[in-house]
Amino acid sequence: MKKNRNLWIGLGVVALLLFFWALSDEEEISRDISTTAFVGNFKDVVTSSGELLAKNSQDISGPQNLRRYGIFNIKISDLVAEGTYVEKGDFVAELDKTELSGKLNELYNELEKANSQYTQTQLDTTLELRQERSSIESLEFDIRQKKVEIEQSAFEPPATIQRLKLDLIKLEQNLEQSRENYKIKQKQSRAKMIEAGANLAQTRDRYNSLQELEKEFRITAPKPGMVTYIREWGGQKRKTGSTISPWDPGVASLPDLSQMQSKTYINEVDIRKVKVGQKVELGLDAFPDVSLTGKVTDVANVGVERENSESKVFEIMIEVLESDSTYRPGMTTSNEIITSTIDSVLMIPLEAIFSEEAQTFVYLKDGGTIIKQEVRIGARNDEYAVVEAGLEEGSEVFLTEPASAIEQEIESLSAD
Repeated sequence: MKKNRNLWIGLGVVALLLFFWALSDEEEISRDISTTAFVGNFKDVVTSSGELLAKNSQDISGPQNLRRYGIFNIKISDLVAEGTYVEKGDFVAELDKTELSGKLNELYNELEKANSQYTQTQLDTTLELRQERSSIESLEFDIRQKKVEIEQSAFEPPATIQRLKLDLIKLEQNLEQSRENYKIKQKQSRAKMIEAGANLAQTRDRYNSLQELEKEFRITAPKPGMVTYIREWGGQKRKTGSTISPWDPGVASLPDLSQMQSKTYINEVDIRKVKVGQKVELGLDAFPDVSLTGKVTDVANVGVERENSESKVFEIMIEVLESDSTYRPGMTTSNEIITSTIDSVLMIPLEAIFSEEAQTFVYLKDGGTIIKQEVRIGARNDEYAVVEAGLEEGSEVFLTEPASAIEQEIESLSAD
């Protein structure tokens, strides 16, 4: 009797142990996070962050003819804050006039010199012509005097009369020569005055033009709009203290906010997937609840190296199909470029997929037990993978490795 009682007690203890062991397994299973395989439309996407830009904009530029005056680099001394709304004619920027002031001083000195040269030339030519006219008048007087002498020498010896006539001929020749010289002097004087006048006019025009150019150093808006800063080759925004040149005179821009686009960069691994015309789903960091759509409009053929990037990246332009007056250039965008889609396929999260010795498997919940089930995986994106074999819709799989099933053997797929 005592022996039977001990037997029943032992059996009870074993049963309790089995119950608590099973209960602990159920609790362990319940502690692990699981999900179910589902059927849906798979999207293969390439994700990136970008910057919102206006598709079209009008540059606000500095003076266009700086090269004419040997001015090649000018600093921006003042610039309105980015995002400022301006009307046509409103102040936008001021350029540093240091170099221009030096050029103006040089030209002013040249203008004074040219004016002085013109006056001096005028005086010199006037004096020369006066001297020539005086010489001609003197010769004319000598000729009249000589003719009187000849008239009074009617009773003089023939030799004396002949000498007086020869003197008269010589004086007449000299007069003719002086008159010819006077005509030449007149032409020379006229040419000198034209040259001096042209030099004066040219210098005065350059000085006046430079004064007009000085007015252009105060830059105003060509039309109403919102001012945005221009990005330079290095990616930095052009602002107060930046430099413009005749080849790149842009100071700021006025974007057309009705048409926006996102500029982003894709790494060289994913760029082969991206094509012009692909659909894009966009988000704005500034408006988390806003969802936008777009399409790829341009894919760069040549990669570039950017800061904080070890590999080359390719510039991508995405047209935003919606518009809103609250969207601003420079806002950060999140871009999901849909490179391919597969309709009605079985999918699971990437976290549910594990691998071991070249086998891909999941931890499958089968009633109260866990199975390491081999699966065949197809396409993947950043979140999900397509399951081609090994699971069914509704199969429950774990997102973490259950401790009790780690050492299990993998249940291989049956041969098709």
